Amino acid sequence: MQLRLHNSLSRQVEDFAPLDPDNVTMYLCGPTVYSYVHIGNARGPVVFDVLAGLLRRDFGGLTYARNITDVDDKINAAAKEAGAPISTITDKYTAIYREDMRRLGVTPQDVEPHATEHMPQIITMIEQLIESGHAYAAEGHVLFSVSSYGDYGRLSRRPVEDMIAGARVEVAPYKRDPGDFVLWKPSTDDLPGWESPWGRGRPGWHIECSAMAAAHLGETIDIHAGGNDLIFPHHENEVAQSVCAHGGKPFARFWLHNGMLNMGGAKMSKSVGNVSQLHELLDMHPPEALRLALLSAHYRQPLDWSDALIEQSVRTIDRLYGTLRDLADVDIGPDPLPIPEAIDAALHDDLNTPTALAELAALATAARKAESEDDKREAKRALLGGGALLGLLQQAPADWFQRGSDDMDAARIDALLEERTAARAAKDFARADAIRDELTAMGIVIEDSADGARWKRAG
Repeated sequence: MQLRLHNSLSRQVEDFAPLDPDNVTMYLCGPTVYSYVHIGNARGPVVFDVLAGLLRRDFGGLTYARNITDVDDKINAAAKEAGAPISTITDKYTAIYREDMRRLGVTPQDVEPHATEHMPQIITMIEQLIESGHAYAAEGHVLFSVSSYGDYGRLSRRPVEDMIAGARVEVAPYKRDPGDFVLWKPSTDDLPGWESPWGRGRPGWHIECSAMAAAHLGETIDIHAGGNDLIFPHHENEVAQSVCAHGGKPFARFWLHNGMLNMGGAKMSKSVGNVSQLHELLDMHPPEALRLALLSAHYRQPLDWSDALIEQSVRTIDRLYGTLRDLADVDIGPDPLPIPEAIDAALHDDLNTPTALAELAALATAARKAESEDDKREAKRALLGGGALLGLLQQAPADWFQRGSDDMDAARIDALLEERTAARAAKDFARADAIRDELTAMGIVIEDSADGARWKRAG
């Protein structure tokens, strides 16, 4: 089945084929580890985790890199506030990030390069840019000369003047052009720094990703992914410095960008303050439901994040695991799980996860209607196989429903029961029955009496 992906470079959905069919290369911009990440930072890793699985199935080999930015002015500020070296800050938040990804069911990437471990490669790339006339040293800084690269702005498709006007450009007397961006900057004694031909200093943000991608994936990679807020300036600058450092070779053949999460009608952002920290959400809600929520909209579109979305995602997973629990006695056999054609087709169509999730729900409906043992067996296998493509249904149904033993989920069950009571009072019996079915799928038995409704756990 042909994989088709939307390429931000061409603004079109294109047939994808790797340079080397035995080894697809993919790079995803990872976190700057100075604090907890928010739920919006998890969308890319979850979406492109699904893509990574698809690429491994289609081509057999994939080298997938997701970096850690562990040298940055925000990290320096956090370390100064804590009165600790930057490694104390970065080690702490890198470990938390890895655990957050594990809980979301994100398969570990093949390579996790850290910026601080690639200073020789970063310095070498900067030297190449100076030697080729695309960068210059000035007052302890090294800057990329935007005017030296004729295709600057091709990815974001904006004139250089508009990009500069819309960006927070540092005005500095040592710049030849206002749009020139920093590759290396000097460090004072109280800041982390590395020795270089231009004095003790540290790299700019953009050069880090270019050097790490080249070190682990080669000068031209198949796929570069990230949030669409990175198109300019980060990805635009990555393209410029990578192409110029490597003699004009293309940097990334496909650019994939996921849309942002919105909360309260505005883009989720730490600077705005409308964020939900990922580790807190993972403690409050079933991680698998959060994963489903992140896949519920097409990756290129914005996703409105809300408590209602989380609640709906929990209910969806309840129904899926409820179906599997009803088929608990059905033996699926030792053979590999099938790849349901409809889900596979949806994912090959530019990662259409909403359609894939709808097809997964249809498989659950078919499984509930299956009558013969053979039909039940094949239906259960298809449901499990479809779930695996999305990183869902990876635990035993009993484990999923046991999460209801804590106080938080007891409160949720009480809320559903109150909603059912209100629906019955309003003679909305369809809604009342739907809530009963939902609670039944969760393993909850409702007992109606003259004193009202009560609940207990089945079995």
